[in-house]
Amino acid sequence: MSDRLSRRDFLAGAGAAGVALLLSPPRAWAGAADPVLAGRPLVRYPEKTDLILLTSRPPQLETPMKYFDRAITPNEAFFVRYHVFPIPTRVDLDEWRLRVGGHVDRPLELSMADLQTKFSPASITAVCQCAGNSRGRFSPRVLGGQWGDGAMGNAEWVGARLREVLQAAGLRPGAVDVTFNGLDAPAFPTVPDFVKSLAVGQVMDWPEVLIAYQMNGRPLPMLNGFPARLVVPGWYSTYWVKNLSEITVTDQPFEKFWMKPAYRIPDTPCGCVEPGTAPARTVPISRMRTRSVIASPESGSRVPVGAPATLAGIAFDGGYGIQAVEISDDGGQTWRATTLGPDLGRYSFREWSARWAPARRGPQTVMVRALNGIGESQGLAPLWNPAGYLRNVVERVDLEVG
Repeated sequence: MSDRLSRRDFLAGAGAAGVALLLSPPRAWAGAADPVLAGRPLVRYPEKTDLILLTSRPPQLETPMKYFDRAITPNEAFFVRYHVFPIPTRVDLDEWRLRVGGHVDRPLELSMADLQTKFSPASITAVCQCAGNSRGRFSPRVLGGQWGDGAMGNAEWVGARLREVLQAAGLRPGAVDVTFNGLDAPAFPTVPDFVKSLAVGQVMDWPEVLIAYQMNGRPLPMLNGFPARLVVPGWYSTYWVKNLSEITVTDQPFEKFWMKPAYRIPDTPCGCVEPGTAPARTVPISRMRTRSVIASPESGSRVPVGAPATLAGIAFDGGYGIQAVEISDDGGQTWRATTLGPDLGRYSFREWSARWAPARRGPQTVMVRALNGIGESQGLAPLWNPAGYLRNVVERVDLEVG
């Protein structure tokens, strides 16, 4: 079956309830050692392997930590995050068009063949991370999806440069913002449609922003944006609009719901405020913060005493590139360097690994921190904001040695 047909018939006969998205019944999740994930089932949706279920309407599916011991996240293991329901489940490429209009000279209706042949293909390896990744670890707790650490993934994206598409449409003088809408649409008029925007000047100076139609050498999975999605490297995935259908240039600032009041952070240097307080002013969220995680061994694992164990994981930031990753087994009093994997670009996961031989039995904690190209790292104490965004604290795993 071709990729086109597999997506056209993605849920043929499945019904509208959304529960029918599951290919296999939910089963128990093995990550019971993690209090955020404990009790959540593993589910399998079309084109996906077993992922951790957060919600089904709309789908929010988390990637298990075992997939973050490598730089590239497999398409079938890539997390899923939608904001409104119902979501698109069938796209016929013979009929699909990407409409580009608004404050332009030449409105466009682009087919997939147009995107692939009328614009030079560009590629970039970049991390896609939900702004609320790890929200379940905030204290005091905040509203919103209580993600663990798996609302992220890294892929090689191929597509047309957004600025070249806008140049083909011809921006009129006075153009201010560019808005992006997808095929997902709320069932009720009281629910705001998920539409995001970027500033025109920013887009035209940023050649790495893509309209991507390929992910890790294959067409996008339906749940990750088929047939095309926006890729905004270095920025949180709220801007990475999936299942693109409309691009509109405006001559006024765009400030509808998903730009204001949603997806905003305190207007402070750290994007944080004192826990439990409200910020005086907010700004739209944008660039990702520096992060690193230990993927293997997973928290709660048992490792032998005196024998070298291999620690592995990934680190990334908002586009300055990871320069070093360090681990500590004494509560952060001392740190030692790890071995970095290949550099796949400044927007990509960077693999790291280290050999660790625990000398004593009993529970032990290993911590990890990363340093990016401008000296940003992670602190020992988590920062807080009322939306549960921007987590970049030193992460840790608790292991049993014996």
